[in-house]
Amino acid sequence: MLMEEQMMGDGELPQGRSEPRQLNGVRATKGEPFVLQVLDEDVNPVIAQQLLNLSEISSGWISLFDGVTLFGWESQNPDVNWKVENGTITADVGPEGLLTTTVPFSDFELICEFRISEGGNSGLFLRSIDHPKDLQKDCIELNIAGDHPDGYTTGSFVERKRTDQVATPSTDWQTLRVSANRGHYYVDLNGVEVLTYTDTSPEARREGVIGLQQRIGKVEFRKVLLKPGPLISIFSGHDLEGWQVVPGSKGKFTVEDGCIRVQGGAGFLETQKTYQDFLLQTVVRTGVPETNSGIFLRAEAGTEQAPSNGYEVQIHNGFHDNDRNRPNNAGSGAIFRRVEARRVVANDRDWYMMTILAKGPHFAVWVDGYQVVDWVDERPANANPRKGLRLDAGHISLQGHDPTTDCEFREMRIQEF
Repeated sequence: MLMEEQMMGDGELPQGRSEPRQLNGVRATKGEPFVLQVLDEDVNPVIAQQLLNLSEISSGWISLFDGVTLFGWESQNPDVNWKVENGTITADVGPEGLLTTTVPFSDFELICEFRISEGGNSGLFLRSIDHPKDLQKDCIELNIAGDHPDGYTTGSFVERKRTDQVATPSTDWQTLRVSANRGHYYVDLNGVEVLTYTDTSPEARREGVIGLQQRIGKVEFRKVLLKPGPLISIFSGHDLEGWQVVPGSKGKFTVEDGCIRVQGGAGFLETQKTYQDFLLQTVVRTGVPETNSGIFLRAEAGTEQAPSNGYEVQIHNGFHDNDRNRPNNAGSGAIFRRVEARRVVANDRDWYMMTILAKGPHFAVWVDGYQVVDWVDERPANANPRKGLRLDAGHISLQGHDPTTDCEFREMRIQEF
């Protein structure tokens, strides 16, 4: 099994992929290069809203904001008037309070475009708890402030480290870019490095939610993009080392052109290792219209009698009446039989990036950078996720659903929490 840590950079292409860096395409005739196509912008809201482009999606970026709703976010203070206005997340009324992602993240790169009113004060909270009280233990606060009595202006870590140079106050749109890798942080403001910091304290945080702060004045956020990493490969691209076929499987599992290909009848291919809390990224393609497959999480070891008792992340791109908001079989990214995908983003026969996060009872899924699921399992505990909440580690399993299944998976990478 390949265990090398990998973090795809903005200029790096996945193995075997050629320019331009676009995910969606069709298989060429055997022996010819991989052919890629441009995705219809109307299919994916984050592309239509110009929050992500295909190059960023192919590099593993996801959008934490869809440009239209607060899906995937929750306010930690109901008295703050968080809302979406003119394609931005904004607030200007109420006491100090955070709007946080509903799920945590560990190591990542983050891009945030923001604008703040004159004299305003806001912040970007990293690896935070929902209600941080102690800035040394509960979060990292990346400040947004043109002026600050203690010098923690925009780009500083409040109560931790000031920027080398005080940022010029501005009411224009600005961009913060931050990298968090274990205890190491790098901050860039408007394309200029302003801070590096290493947290060596015993209570150093390694994961938590992303928070947007309302404190003084009006603040707007028009992009909040995240790229998880480093990620560890669980598929070599050459063979099925580290995987095993579940007994009794009728489906066929092969490695072709650097992909795991699943064909034929019902069956499962599962990891030998088990995983509990993690973020998984993989690139998927279905070979025929409305192919049915799935990625099972925290699954019990498969047997002929019980081949895959796990949480099923659905792979199925059918929808009703030309309406992508009406999946006809839960939709790719759904937690099957638990929650449907809110939109069918992927197309059959096209490659797409799927990002899956499982943390405790909470599950979130992005398809081509657009979040389609945000679900909490509130059922009573059960070792079998088909019957109840499973928090214990389990196998990751790829499904052959029926004789018509034809599905490919490439670049399967994971980050454990």
